[in-house]
Amino acid sequence: MNSSNYYKLEGNKLVRTHRSCPKCGPSIFLADHYDRSSCGKCGYAVFKRKGQSKSKTTGRTPRKRQKA
Repeated sequence: MNSSNYYKLEGNKLVRTHRSCPKCGPSIFLADHYDRSSCGKCGYAVFKRKGQSKSKTTGRTPRKRQKA
């Protein structure tokens, strides 16, 4: 993934498209998953609400864990 996916230009301003990690600082972006946003560095996660509109999601449900 290149940097053009994380920023966009609006007029003369550079705007971030992804959230940054509150623990690691503004230089670390949160990965955008279908049910959560998570930090790959420290493991911080923010779960999305179920009633929220799904603009980028595919409508998948998480797989259930099977006992080994």
